[in-house]
Amino acid sequence: MQKSASASSLGPGGLDLSDMFFKPIQNTSPPSPTKRRTKISVIGAGNVGMAIAQTILTQDLADEIALVDAQPEKLRGEMLDLQHAAAFLPRTKIMASTDYNVTVGSDLCIVSAGARQIAGESRLNLLQRNVALFRGIIPPLAKYSPGMILMIVSNPVDVLTYVAWKLSGFPSNRVVGSGTNLDSSRFRFLIADHLDVNAQDVQASIIGEHGDSSVALWSSISVGGVPVLSFLEKQQIPYEKETLISCGPRPETPLALPPPLFLELLEHSKKG
Repeated sequence: MQKSASASSLGPGGLDLSDMFFKPIQNTSPPSPTKRRTKISVIGAGNVGMAIAQTILTQDLADEIALVDAQPEKLRGEMLDLQHAAAFLPRTKIMASTDYNVTVGSDLCIVSAGARQIAGESRLNLLQRNVALFRGIIPPLAKYSPGMILMIVSNPVDVLTYVAWKLSGFPSNRVVGSGTNLDSSRFRFLIADHLDVNAQDVQASIIGEHGDSSVALWSSISVGGVPVLSFLEKQQIPYEKETLISCGPRPETPLALPPPLFLELLEHSKKG
Protein backbone atom coordinates (compact mmCIF):
# COMPACT_ATOMS: atom_id res chain seq x y z
CA MET A 1 0.00 0.00 0.00
CA GLN A 2 1.44 3.37 -1.02
CA LYS A 3 2.04 5.81 1.81
CA SER A 4 -0.10 8.97 1.50
CA ALA A 5 1.38 12.45 1.73
CA SER A 6 1.42 13.86 5.25
CA ALA A 7 -1.27 16.38 6.12
CA SER A 8 1.35 19.00 6.90
CA SER A 9 2.56 19.01 3.29
CA LEU A 10 -0.89 19.27 1.73
CA GLY A 11 -2.61 22.54 0.95
CA PRO A 12 -6.20 23.28 -0.07
CA GLY A 13 -7.55 20.73 -2.52
CA GLY A 14 -4.83 18.24 -1.62
CA LEU A 15 -2.02 20.07 -3.44
CA ASP A 16 1.46 18.95 -2.38
CA LEU A 17 3.02 22.22 -1.17
CA SER A 18 6.45 20.67 -0.69
CA ASP A 19 6.75 20.10 -4.44
CA MET A 20 5.46 23.59 -5.18
CA PHE A 21 7.71 25.61 -2.87
CA PHE A 22 10.86 23.59 -2.24
CA LYS A 23 12.21 22.86 -5.69
CA PRO A 24 15.82 24.03 -6.25
CA ILE A 25 15.82 27.72 -7.17
CA GLN A 26 18.18 27.30 -10.12
CA ASN A 27 15.66 25.07 -11.89
CA THR A 28 12.81 27.61 -11.86
CA SER A 29 14.32 29.77 -14.63
CA PRO A 30 15.81 27.79 -17.52
CA PRO A 31 18.74 29.40 -19.33
CA SER A 32 17.97 31.34 -22.48
CA PRO A 33 18.49 29.16 -25.58
CA THR A 34 19.85 32.19 -27.48
CA LYS A 35 22.37 33.43 -24.89
CA ARG A 36 25.88 32.01 -25.05
CA ARG A 37 27.35 31.33 -21.62
CA THR A 38 30.04 33.86 -20.79
CA LYS A 39 32.79 33.64 -18.19
CA ILE A 40 34.89 36.57 -16.99
CA SER A 41 37.85 36.20 -14.63
CA VAL A 42 39.23 39.04 -12.51
CA ILE A 43 42.80 38.69 -11.26
CA GLY A 44 43.42 40.74 -8.13
CA ALA A 45 40.80 41.29 -5.42
CA GLY A 46 41.90 44.80 -4.47
CA ASN A 47 39.79 47.94 -4.80
CA VAL A 48 40.03 48.08 -8.59
CA GLY A 49 39.45 44.36 -9.11
CA MET A 50 36.40 44.26 -6.86
CA ALA A 51 34.90 47.39 -8.43
CA ILE A 52 35.26 45.66 -11.81
CA ALA A 53 33.69 42.45 -10.46
CA GLN A 54 30.75 44.42 -9.03
CA THR A 55 30.19 46.13 -12.38
CA ILE A 56 30.21 42.78 -14.19
CA LEU A 57 27.71 41.40 -11.68
CA THR A 58 25.31 44.35 -11.57
CA GLN A 59 25.36 44.85 -15.35
CA ASP A 60 24.69 41.13 -15.97
CA LEU A 61 27.69 40.85 -18.27
CA ALA A 62 28.59 37.23 -17.47
CA ASP A 63 27.11 33.92 -16.39
CA GLU A 64 30.24 33.14 -14.36
CA ILE A 65 32.72 35.34 -12.51
CA ALA A 66 36.01 33.88 -11.26
CA LEU A 67 38.19 35.79 -8.79
CA VAL A 68 41.87 35.05 -8.19
CA ASP A 69 44.05 36.59 -5.49
CA ALA A 70 47.13 35.55 -3.52
CA GLN A 71 45.47 36.29 -0.14
CA PRO A 72 42.96 33.50 0.59
CA GLU A 73 41.21 35.13 3.56
CA LYS A 74 40.63 38.42 1.78
CA LEU A 75 39.54 36.55 -1.32
CA ARG A 76 36.99 34.50 0.62
CA GLY A 77 35.54 37.64 2.20
CA GLU A 78 35.22 39.42 -1.14
CA MET A 79 33.62 36.35 -2.74
CA LEU A 80 31.07 36.09 0.08
CA ASP A 81 30.20 39.77 -0.28
CA LEU A 82 29.43 39.26 -3.96
CA GLN A 83 27.55 36.02 -3.34
CA HIS A 84 25.37 37.63 -0.68
CA ALA A 85 24.58 40.56 -2.99
CA ALA A 86 23.78 38.15 -5.81
CA ALA A 87 20.45 37.32 -4.16
CA PHE A 88 19.19 40.67 -5.45
CA LEU A 89 20.96 40.59 -8.81
CA PRO A 90 20.96 38.56 -12.05
CA ARG A 91 21.92 34.92 -11.61
CA THR A 92 25.66 34.72 -11.95
CA LYS A 93 27.87 31.95 -10.62
CA ILE A 94 30.63 33.44 -8.46
CA MET A 95 33.76 31.49 -7.53
CA ALA A 96 37.17 32.33 -6.15
CA SER A 97 40.51 30.64 -5.64
CA THR A 98 44.20 31.27 -5.22
CA ASP A 99 44.72 28.72 -8.02
CA TYR A 100 44.47 29.90 -11.62
CA ASN A 101 42.63 26.75 -12.66
CA VAL A 102 39.42 28.46 -11.49
CA THR A 103 39.72 30.67 -14.61
CA VAL A 104 39.53 27.75 -17.05
CA GLY A 105 37.38 28.49 -20.09
CA SER A 106 37.23 32.26 -19.58
CA ASP A 107 36.13 34.51 -22.42
CA LEU A 108 37.73 37.57 -20.83
CA CYS A 109 40.43 37.84 -18.15
CA ILE A 110 40.97 41.23 -16.50
CA VAL A 111 44.25 41.64 -14.63
CA SER A 112 44.23 44.29 -11.90
CA ALA A 113 46.81 42.61 -9.67
CA GLY A 114 50.01 44.50 -9.06
CA ALA A 115 52.36 45.97 -6.51
CA ARG A 116 51.47 49.33 -4.99
CA GLN A 117 53.79 52.22 -5.72
CA ILE A 118 55.75 53.18 -2.60
CA ALA A 119 56.27 56.86 -1.80
CA GLY A 120 59.37 58.03 -3.66
CA GLU A 121 59.54 54.87 -5.78
CA SER A 122 60.24 55.40 -9.46
CA ARG A 123 57.92 54.02 -12.13
CA LEU A 124 60.85 51.89 -13.33
CA ASN A 125 61.15 50.13 -9.97
CA LEU A 126 57.39 49.62 -9.85
CA LEU A 127 57.53 48.19 -13.34
CA GLN A 128 60.25 45.72 -12.39
CA ARG A 129 58.23 44.45 -9.43
CA ASN A 130 55.07 44.08 -11.50
CA VAL A 131 56.85 42.34 -14.36
CA ALA A 132 58.01 39.75 -11.82
CA LEU A 133 54.38 39.29 -10.71
CA PHE A 134 53.16 39.01 -14.30
CA ARG A 135 55.57 36.16 -14.97
CA GLY A 136 53.53 34.13 -12.50
CA ILE A 137 50.12 35.40 -13.64
CA ILE A 138 49.96 35.56 -17.43
CA PRO A 139 51.26 32.10 -18.49
CA PRO A 140 48.71 30.13 -16.41
CA LEU A 141 45.88 32.37 -17.62
CA ALA A 142 46.91 31.70 -21.22
CA LYS A 143 47.16 27.99 -20.46
CA TYR A 144 43.66 27.66 -18.97
CA SER A 145 41.89 29.99 -21.44
CA PRO A 146 43.81 29.95 -24.74
CA GLY A 147 40.97 31.63 -26.65
CA MET A 148 40.28 34.50 -24.27
CA ILE A 149 40.71 38.27 -24.53
CA LEU A 150 43.27 39.54 -21.99
CA MET A 151 42.71 43.01 -20.50
CA ILE A 152 45.33 44.73 -18.35
CA VAL A 153 44.55 47.53 -15.88
CA SER A 154 47.62 47.18 -13.61
CA ASN A 155 50.14 50.04 -13.66
CA PRO A 156 52.18 51.11 -15.49
CA VAL A 157 49.45 49.84 -17.77
CA ASP A 158 50.92 50.51 -21.21
CA VAL A 159 54.21 48.74 -20.57
CA LEU A 160 52.55 45.89 -18.67
CA THR A 161 50.12 45.35 -21.54
CA TYR A 162 53.13 44.83 -23.81
CA VAL A 163 54.68 42.49 -21.23
CA ALA A 164 51.42 40.51 -20.99
CA TRP A 165 51.27 40.21 -24.77
CA LYS A 166 54.79 38.79 -24.88
CA LEU A 167 54.23 36.41 -21.96
CA SER A 168 50.89 35.13 -23.28
CA GLY A 169 51.97 34.37 -26.82
CA PHE A 170 48.59 35.68 -28.00
CA PRO A 171 48.09 37.70 -31.18
CA SER A 172 48.23 41.43 -30.44
CA ASN A 173 44.50 41.94 -31.08
CA ARG A 174 43.65 39.76 -28.05
CA VAL A 175 45.66 41.71 -25.45
CA VAL A 176 44.39 45.19 -24.53
CA GLY A 177 45.06 47.73 -21.80
CA SER A 178 42.82 50.24 -20.08
CA GLY A 179 45.16 52.93 -21.43
CA THR A 180 43.95 56.49 -20.93
CA ASN A 181 40.30 55.62 -20.16
CA LEU A 182 40.72 56.90 -16.61
CA ASP A 183 42.51 60.07 -17.77
CA SER A 184 39.78 60.78 -20.33
CA SER A 185 37.06 60.16 -17.75
CA ARG A 186 38.61 62.70 -15.38
CA PHE A 187 39.14 65.17 -18.22
CA ARG A 188 35.49 64.95 -19.29
CA PHE A 189 34.33 65.44 -15.70
CA LEU A 190 36.48 68.54 -15.19
CA ILE A 191 35.20 70.16 -18.37
CA ALA A 192 31.59 69.22 -17.57
CA ASP A 193 31.92 70.58 -14.05
CA HIS A 194 33.44 73.85 -15.32
CA LEU A 195 30.66 74.32 -17.90
CA ASP A 196 27.89 72.99 -15.63
CA VAL A 197 26.82 70.27 -18.07
CA ASN A 198 26.48 66.49 -17.88
CA ALA A 199 29.77 64.64 -18.40
CA GLN A 200 28.04 62.28 -20.84
CA ASP A 201 27.49 65.26 -23.15
CA VAL A 202 31.20 66.10 -23.24
CA GLN A 203 33.40 64.68 -25.99
CA ALA A 204 37.02 64.95 -24.90
CA SER A 205 40.00 62.61 -24.99
CA ILE A 206 43.41 62.10 -23.45
CA ILE A 207 45.88 60.17 -25.59
CA GLY A 208 49.37 58.76 -25.16
CA GLU A 209 50.71 56.82 -22.21
CA HIS A 210 48.64 56.70 -19.02
CA GLY A 211 50.39 59.02 -16.57
CA ASP A 212 52.33 62.27 -16.60
CA SER A 213 53.21 62.10 -20.30
CA SER A 214 49.62 61.88 -21.59
CA VAL A 215 48.30 64.59 -23.90
CA ALA A 216 44.92 66.36 -23.84
CA LEU A 217 43.30 66.90 -27.25
CA TRP A 218 42.12 70.44 -26.58
CA SER A 219 41.18 71.18 -30.19
CA SER A 220 38.68 68.31 -30.35
CA ILE A 221 36.69 69.13 -27.19
CA SER A 222 32.97 69.53 -27.78
CA VAL A 223 29.71 69.47 -25.86
CA GLY A 224 26.84 67.81 -27.67
CA GLY A 225 28.90 68.06 -30.84
CA VAL A 226 29.47 71.83 -30.45
CA PRO A 227 33.16 72.94 -30.19
CA VAL A 228 33.88 74.65 -26.89
CA LEU A 229 37.62 75.40 -27.01
CA SER A 230 37.03 79.15 -27.35
CA PHE A 231 34.90 79.15 -24.16
CA LEU A 232 37.41 77.39 -21.94
CA GLU A 233 39.77 79.27 -19.67
CA LYS A 234 42.87 77.14 -20.11
CA GLN A 235 44.51 78.28 -16.89
CA GLN A 236 41.64 77.05 -14.75
CA ILE A 237 41.50 73.48 -16.08
CA PRO A 238 45.09 72.55 -15.04
CA TYR A 239 44.46 74.10 -11.62
CA GLU A 240 41.35 71.97 -11.09
CA LYS A 241 43.20 68.87 -12.24
CA GLU A 242 45.95 69.54 -9.70
CA THR A 243 43.31 69.98 -6.99
CA LEU A 244 41.74 66.65 -7.91
CA ILE A 245 45.07 64.85 -7.63
CA SER A 246 45.84 66.39 -4.23
CA CYS A 247 42.45 65.23 -2.93
CA GLY A 248 43.49 61.62 -3.53
CA PRO A 249 41.14 60.36 -6.28
CA ARG A 250 40.01 56.75 -6.21
CA PRO A 251 40.82 55.28 -9.64
CA GLU A 252 38.87 52.05 -9.18
CA THR A 253 35.42 53.47 -9.90
CA PRO A 254 35.96 55.08 -13.34
CA LEU A 255 38.10 52.10 -14.36
CA ALA A 256 35.23 49.76 -13.53
CA LEU A 257 32.45 51.55 -15.38
CA PRO A 258 32.81 50.90 -19.12
CA PRO A 259 30.25 48.10 -19.77
CA PRO A 260 30.24 48.86 -23.52
CA LEU A 261 33.98 48.12 -23.56
CA PHE A 262 33.43 44.78 -21.79
CA LEU A 263 30.67 43.90 -24.25
CA GLU A 264 32.85 44.79 -27.23
CA LEU A 265 35.69 42.62 -25.91
CA LEU A 266 33.31 39.71 -25.24
CA GLU A 267 31.83 39.99 -28.72
CA HIS A 268 35.35 39.93 -30.14
CA SER A 269 36.17 36.78 -28.14
CA LYS A 270 33.06 35.02 -29.48
CA LYS A 271 34.12 35.75 -33.05
CA GLY A 272 37.53 34.26 -32.29
